[in-house]
Amino acid sequence: MSNKSNFFSSFSTAVAELSGRPYTFVAALALVLAWAVTGPYFDYSETWQLVINTTTTIITFLMVFVLQNTQNRDGKALQAKLDELILTSQAANKFVGIEKLDEGELREMSKSLAEKAECVEEKAEEKSDAEATSA
Repeated sequence: MSNKSNFFSSFSTAVAELSGRPYTFVAALALVLAWAVTGPYFDYSETWQLVINTTTTIITFLMVFVLQNTQNRDGKALQAKLDELILTSQAANKFVGIEKLDEGELREMSKSLAEKAECVEEKAEEKSDAEATSA
C-alpha cells in the first residue's frame, strides 16, 4: 500500500509542477484554439462541441485529486515546520497541533490572539509616542 501511496505522491507532484508551467498553459491554449479553428470544418456539430466539453471535464475532474494531494502534503509539511519552530522557540507550546481543533475552538483562539495583538500594538504606539516627545 505504501508503494502505491508513494507512487501517487510522486505522480501528483510531477503533474502539479508540469501543470503550473507557462508552456503547459500555452499548450492548453493552443489546443483550444485548434479546436475553435476546426469549428467551421465540422460545421459546429454537437460532436465537435462534445469533444471539448468531455476533454475539459475529464481533465478538470482528475486535476482536482492530483492538486488536492499536493496541497494536503504541502499543508502537512508546513504545519510540521511551524510546530518545530514553536517547540524550539520561547513561544507557547499550546499552539502545536491547533490545526486539529474544531472550528469553534479555532475561532476562540484567533479572537484571543487578535486581542493580544491589539494590546501589543497599543503598547508599541505608546512607546513610539513617548520616544517622539522625549526627542
